[in-house]
Amino acid sequence: MDALNEPLIRLSSFLGVLAIMAAWEIIAPRRALTAPKSLRWASNLGLVAVNTVAVRLLFPLAGVGFALLAEQRGWGLGPLLGLSGWPWAFVCVIALDAAIWAQHVAFHRVPVLWRLHRMHHADQDIDVTTGLRFHTVEIILSMLIKFAVIAALGAPAVAVLIFEVLLNATSMFNHSNVRMPARIDAVVRKVIVTPDMHRVHHSADPAETHTNFGFNLSIWDRLAGLYTPQPRLGHDGMTIGLPIFRDRAELRLDRMLTQPLRDGRKAP
Repeated sequence: MDALNEPLIRLSSFLGVLAIMAAWEIIAPRRALTAPKSLRWASNLGLVAVNTVAVRLLFPLAGVGFALLAEQRGWGLGPLLGLSGWPWAFVCVIALDAAIWAQHVAFHRVPVLWRLHRMHHADQDIDVTTGLRFHTVEIILSMLIKFAVIAALGAPAVAVLIFEVLLNATSMFNHSNVRMPARIDAVVRKVIVTPDMHRVHHSADPAETHTNFGFNLSIWDRLAGLYTPQPRLGHDGMTIGLPIFRDRAELRLDRMLTQPLRDGRKAP
């Protein structure tokens, strides 16, 4: 696989899913937004630009390039056991999804990591751009964790590319402010995390914030006993965000980037 195609494939998928979900949000919104969409989108998409530059500067190979390097060096479980082909690629995609779920749980449970991750939860609404809103330092740490998992598995480059495209697409999907018929949602969430399922995770109620960690497959939360079917106050009655960082100014990009350094009780 030509690693040079990776940026084009990822960018095409990103723009396509973003456009589809943004259109769906206009046609069938789930909740009325409480903060200006123009402010939130400018900040959230601005953060995407900052993160993209940071990752490309620090990690020129990115995940796919690192997988090619690991393959050349013979690292990981796959080469050790002689595993290859599409069945092994499928196993690696599933394993990477489990790893990103475990990482997400850790970023909630470890206080210093939560200070980074809570910026994602400080969005006062949830829509397609919330799925892209992660602090730059968290993105860098996540990339290092991903490299470690890729090296341990000996994951083929094609599996890493599929996983990264799926992760980006499903994150935008399940953060979207879209309405799905309840019967369809009930079927889809048996396998894939739906917007209604993940929205619970963005509740300001801590008992709900620390559940429903999945981005792609829903099975991990069910197996771990961390699955909450619906918010206590319902999707229309729940408050999105955190008890802190409620000032409208906290939606600005400069404020978002400094939130890990502040307690959030009052904006100066």
